[in-house]
Amino acid sequence: MPSGPLLKFTLKTAQEVCARFEPSEEARALVRSGQTPPQCLDALVDKQLFPDAIRFLAHGLPKREAVWWACHCAKSAGTTLGPAEATAVQRAERWVADPSEENRQAAMPAAEAAKLGTPAGCAALAAFLSGGSMGPANVAAIPPAETLSGNAVAGAVMIAVVVKEPQKAAEKYKSFLGRGIEIANGKNLWK
Repeated sequence: MPSGPLLKFTLKTAQEVCARFEPSEEARALVRSGQTPPQCLDALVDKQLFPDAIRFLAHGLPKREAVWWACHCAKSAGTTLGPAEATAVQRAERWVADPSEENRQAAMPAAEAAKLGTPAGCAALAAFLSGGSMGPANVAAIPPAETLSGNAVAGAVMIAVVVKEPQKAAEKYKSFLGRGIEIANGKNLWK
């Protein structure tokens, strides 16, 4: 599954992307100086280092595209979304379509209601952690760390892989990575 050019990535080297998360020892051994993101992602997938590949995509994609990917995975996890989970995905998708502060703020209560151990809850959390302030309006701004949204996206995708039929994890990793790569190349985006 070659990644193609990863058109949506703004970071130009694999080292820049990997600096945003903690790659496994095996993944770190694959990262070379001057290596492009597509070269690194392809190497991760070739070596079947799927969790590292997911983290790489989650942190390399712009936040809107990453949250969109998390929403897709939450809806494709093989489980029926309960009302709270459906609302969490809807709030995250609403933020993707219109990344206003109001939509970002609305994602957090939806994430909490869906539970942060679910793909839907993580997707909504990723939208909330995309910027702005994590604190209430009446206190000084508390911006989220740059990496928090990507961490929540990676969590959403990895939980979606194992939440149902974990014995099929390898094929689900490949499917979800394929969708993430499409998004990274500007395909299957929101309308």
